[in-house]
Amino acid sequence: MSNISLIIGREFNERVRKKSFIITTLLMPVLMIVLMVAPAFIMKFAQGEQKRIAVIDRSGLVAPHLESDESVLFETCDLDVDSARRALTDRFAVLYIGDDLFGKADVRLYANSSTSMVLEEKIAAQIERVVETEKLKRYDIADLPRIMCEVKTDITLQTFRNDKEEEDQSGSSSTVATVLGYVLGFMLYMFLLLYGSMVMLSVIEEKNNRVLEVMVSSVRPFDLMMGKILGVACVALLQILIWGVLICVVGAVVIPQFMPADVLEGARAMQQGLPDAALTEGMNPQLLQAVATMTDTGYLVKLVGCLLLFVLGGFLLYAAMFAAVGSTVDNVQDAQQLQTPVTIPIILAIFVMFAVINDPNSAVAFWFSVIPLTSPIVMMARIPYDIPTWEILLSLGVLYASFMAMVWLAAKIYRVGIFMYGKKPSFKELWKWLRYRY
Repeated sequence: MSNISLIIGREFNERVRKKSFIITTLLMPVLMIVLMVAPAFIMKFAQGEQKRIAVIDRSGLVAPHLESDESVLFETCDLDVDSARRALTDRFAVLYIGDDLFGKADVRLYANSSTSMVLEEKIAAQIERVVETEKLKRYDIADLPRIMCEVKTDITLQTFRNDKEEEDQSGSSSTVATVLGYVLGFMLYMFLLLYGSMVMLSVIEEKNNRVLEVMVSSVRPFDLMMGKILGVACVALLQILIWGVLICVVGAVVIPQFMPADVLEGARAMQQGLPDAALTEGMNPQLLQAVATMTDTGYLVKLVGCLLLFVLGGFLLYAAMFAAVGSTVDNVQDAQQLQTPVTIPIILAIFVMFAVINDPNSAVAFWFSVIPLTSPIVMMARIPYDIPTWEILLSLGVLYASFMAMVWLAAKIYRVGIFMYGKKPSFKELWKWLRYRY
């Protein structure tokens, strides 16, 4: 055990003292925020210049109601379609609307370059709105616009659990749970790939430098592998712990300083299971629930605790496989083929995560959150939906039991692979290594 602790200390100190670790730890939260906001900015600045579209409206009903914006400029045109297509080459497109809008509407867009689905849907939606309005006018209802405005109603649905006492719960928000599920799921994805690959690359580097041959003269291969895995695991856990403390401090200290007093009072009322008191000021329940979640230190500590457990279990499981892969090859290029079966379950878990967002209690979500190769990512995407505790404990139990079995198998490959040079083993040879008796 002392040999393992020495290797753990070496691996931990070597990585924590690097500038890259400090920079990553400080900048990663900022980077995640940027990645969440980036799509909105990309969509805003990726629209390009305003597209001029000539409109030939034979019905005379649609063109006056088409609304231009920053991306589209509608211009009426009196030419026929063929003449407009030949003459108006400086326009982005020619929009033709037939004279019969109440039967099978004849609407065509003749573009001078490629269009996008977003643009086509935007044009179609405007025409649909005009046609629907004209159809309503045929019913000859007096003061129809005012009536439609008064009838329009927005409903914000609050959800409560029947399996909990009213004072122990607040109105849950699927929006908040979805955002948290995405963030936590992708964090697990990043940690499993990033730190798992770190173990593999470390083994390959030491194997090429013949360091492993020196070390195994005084340390058992199993101890060497476990020390390397646990050392890198400590680095990952330290990073998450730092982020967790920062999140809790932001939620408990920073956010209350910038939030209006009435919003904070409403959020606290929701935390205490008093949604009616929270809504007395007519505030948006989704906003209140988001603030209540971000300022609930107990809830944040629970999430960080679960994240630590699943990162540790998932990393130990995958790091054993990555270490085995690294021990069988001499360079990163050769590792790609053997690494593929290891990374496929991680990628599969990301796809399953989208199904979890649809229905966190489906059979697919449950079983993939129990299967150890996918459970870290899938279960962390489910936890914000307040799933039963026994499911979390079952997932953790299976995950850590699978880690013990995987370490035993990976050690068989590792103790043979570290002495093999110049040849990339086939899957058949790896199977033979697994069957060796020591």
